[in-house]
Amino acid sequence: MLRIALLAACVASASAFAPGGFAPMAMKSRTSAVSGMRMQEGDFSAAVPFLKRPSNLDGAYIGDVGFDPLGFSDVFDLRVLREAELKHGRFAMLAVLGFIVQELYTFPFFPKMAPVDAHDYFVQQGGGSQIIFWISFVEIFGVVALFETLQGKREPGDFAFDPLSLAKDEATLERYRLAEIKHSRLAMIAIGGFIHQYWVTKQTVLEQLGNFKSLA
Repeated sequence: MLRIALLAACVASASAFAPGGFAPMAMKSRTSAVSGMRMQEGDFSAAVPFLKRPSNLDGAYIGDVGFDPLGFSDVFDLRVLREAELKHGRFAMLAVLGFIVQELYTFPFFPKMAPVDAHDYFVQQGGGSQIIFWISFVEIFGVVALFETLQGKREPGDFAFDPLSLAKDEATLERYRLAEIKHSRLAMIAIGGFIHQYWVTKQTVLEQLGNFKSLA
């Protein structure tokens, strides 16, 4: 079950790297400032220099480096792709943090075990159905938000969540948005690496840092 979930996550991550889901591509207007950032036809991707930059990745979204080797941006709406990227990235950042914290501390009423083994254990105890139920409940709000995005009422991934008032001005907001998308992408790769590392070496993340085990 865990392997199937990871495969699905990897596919979602691949689509997520095309900044911006699953709706037909819609034409949308750009401001003059964005128009100035557009790449001319024939330019190469900054992320993959030997590939042509996808025509729809014109720099309109923060963190756009022209990475879309599978051509998702030619099929799906960029707003939906960016919404998916941010959603998966935020969950991945929480997962990475939880993965490491669980190695250091476990609540006394839970058995001490590796994070990957804990997943299998709690699925057997019925925890999997609870997770699916609550995620499905949260997804209801996500679908509503997505429709608002497609109607132009909100930016992709923007839930106006800033309890610490970190984004005091537009420049600061842009800087945090770029930081979020970079950390999101890194976290999606990291959580997959954490899990596969344990499958291969049977060592947790911190354990392998202190006692590296070669595969040779």
